[in-house]
Amino acid sequence: MRLLVTRPQPDADAQAALLREHGHEAIVTPVLAVEVCDPGPVPATDAQALIVTSRNALRALDELSMIDAMTHLPVIAVGKATARLAENLGFRSVTVGAGAAPSLLPLIRETRNPVNGPLLYVTGEKTAFDLKPALTAEGFDVVQTVVYATRPVKKLDAETIDAIAGGNLDGVILMSAATAQAYARLMKEHELEDAATKLVHLCLSSNVADVLLERFDAHVAIASRPNQDDLLALIAREAAN
Repeated sequence: MRLLVTRPQPDADAQAALLREHGHEAIVTPVLAVEVCDPGPVPATDAQALIVTSRNALRALDELSMIDAMTHLPVIAVGKATARLAENLGFRSVTVGAGAAPSLLPLIRETRNPVNGPLLYVTGEKTAFDLKPALTAEGFDVVQTVVYATRPVKKLDAETIDAIAGGNLDGVILMSAATAQAYARLMKEHELEDAATKLVHLCLSSNVADVLLERFDAHVAIASRPNQDDLLALIAREAAN
């Protein structure tokens, strides 16, 4: 398949390389850019665990030179890729979730106790699913710290516009609700919605698909579980069809 990769850098290039390894073509066109936000002094270094739902949060901590003060903390990571990055950055104890933020709730219940101290929750400015309210309701003290923000790009490049308008793409990969929202806005602004209805939109989760379908009549396909392996399996099935 010839696919549009829309996630922010550097994950976009990594995903494109993986797609090529599996025999697909990839056009890299991030529709969001990541900006680091300085939260001030290192928070909650006495926390019982660090919760991370995005590799962007870890990269931001690294760019802010905050990692060394935190590597003693056990990490609860949203999925395998985030866990690998945490280990590469020097965290010694990493627990891996199932690939989506809501799946961390039962994992935290099983492995953590409110009496053992606060949880440090490092996030972006906006989150598709905010763990803090649910954890607070269960008695946890959650210190939520924003270390990055995503900003939508203002326009698509000419190559991408031509590929969509000319029918030279088979599908679009959408990894988050924010990405789906930014992509839909760009389709409207560039008057590409009709052309985009001919593409299959390969969504990491039903939440991503719902955001897209609220904005235009898109053809969507959803990964069985919100992880890279299941997304690749979805792409393989679509390619076979």
